[in-house]
Amino acid sequence: MEFREESTSYETPLAERMRPRNLGDYVGQEHLIGEGKPLRALIEQGRIPSCILYGNPGIGKTTLVRLIAAETGRKLLEINAVSAKVSQLRELLDEAVAFKEGSDRTSVAFVDEMYHLNSSQQNVLLPAVERGDIILVGTTSENPWFEINKTLLSRMIVYTLQPLGEKDTLKLLRRAMSDEARGLGRLGVECEEGVLEHIAALCGGDARQALTRLETAASGVAMGGGALLTRKAVDEATGRQTLRYDRTSTDHYSVISALIKSVRGSDPDAALYWMARMLASGDDVRFICRRLCILASEDIGLADPMALVIAESAAASCDRVGLPEAKLILAEAVIYLSSAPKSNSAYLAIKAAEEAVQSGDIMEVPWHLRNDGEGYVYPHDDPRHWTPQSYLPKQSRFYFPGKIGTEIKLAERLKRFWKRFSED
Repeated sequence: MEFREESTSYETPLAERMRPRNLGDYVGQEHLIGEGKPLRALIEQGRIPSCILYGNPGIGKTTLVRLIAAETGRKLLEINAVSAKVSQLRELLDEAVAFKEGSDRTSVAFVDEMYHLNSSQQNVLLPAVERGDIILVGTTSENPWFEINKTLLSRMIVYTLQPLGEKDTLKLLRRAMSDEARGLGRLGVECEEGVLEHIAALCGGDARQALTRLETAASGVAMGGGALLTRKAVDEATGRQTLRYDRTSTDHYSVISALIKSVRGSDPDAALYWMARMLASGDDVRFICRRLCILASEDIGLADPMALVIAESAAASCDRVGLPEAKLILAEAVIYLSSAPKSNSAYLAIKAAEEAVQSGDIMEVPWHLRNDGEGYVYPHDDPRHWTPQSYLPKQSRFYFPGKIGTEIKLAERLKRFWKRFSED
């Protein structure tokens, strides 16, 4: 498909009508296409590598691909991976080869939502990329390092696009309100102070969502005979704020990662925010509870053994109570875990023991510890409930107590019983 002029018909969605026609109109992604930035320099030189544009929906990936083709004067061959068949991919490649033979120009083969292609479909594209028959440009809202074949990915550059900032979103909204040819200028609707800022805040950097909300709300006002777009009208027409991820998306794992790292970093406010994001998006409470149980051992551990008890109790209680009340239980657990002293000594200890086994350090069980062995001394027969005997055939140390919280007392107790724990 060739790069095309946007329709000005009101039957076409505003976000489609307002697509920029040149790089000067493009808003956002300054780290890539700002003056002197890497992708901008390549476009200006007409030297476009096969690449993947990775980022959330609605931030300008498709628009940027079309502008790349237009700015470099290349033929654009476009296909959507959702509905693409192998035969259609082969037809696209044949068209690209024929065009190159006739013009000595390489086409841009644009695969939208490329992560939908299976391995066989991706392999069809590989030889053409290797030979330089096409400049393959794919867009994806899912992590390309997980979704794209390594062999194909190794021949492409990945450019990560960022959600638009509120200032950039505001710029697009104001442009749409004033543009009479492609935008909403012909409606004769004015905006109440702060209403465009409100729309920008609702959309989390998604320009398409922002323009869709604006069009829906402004058109509703105009059709009702009004002339002022208010915040109330926006809320009534377009509903609640857009939350960006679902339970299978890359953002889902980014948010749970932020929750875990906030707890590990002892920031209860940040942890509560990220948990609220997950709950507002309908995430599985059991998934959140499982992660809290894991980090209670991995990141708090023996510095506060009650952390695991709290996490496990919260998991059981949430299962029994359910939402919405379960959020109170989760909040209590997250605050406690965030505020608890931190230690990863248990994690490091089992990791060291596993590495010893995997490296071939296979020790024989000492004779006195075997079921049929002799010489074992029963610790409880001693008044100290401990006797000096070996439990490994050679001295090995895997657990090193931390120096915070409960582990201080634990280390002191072990030093009294086992001299080797006094070594630092």
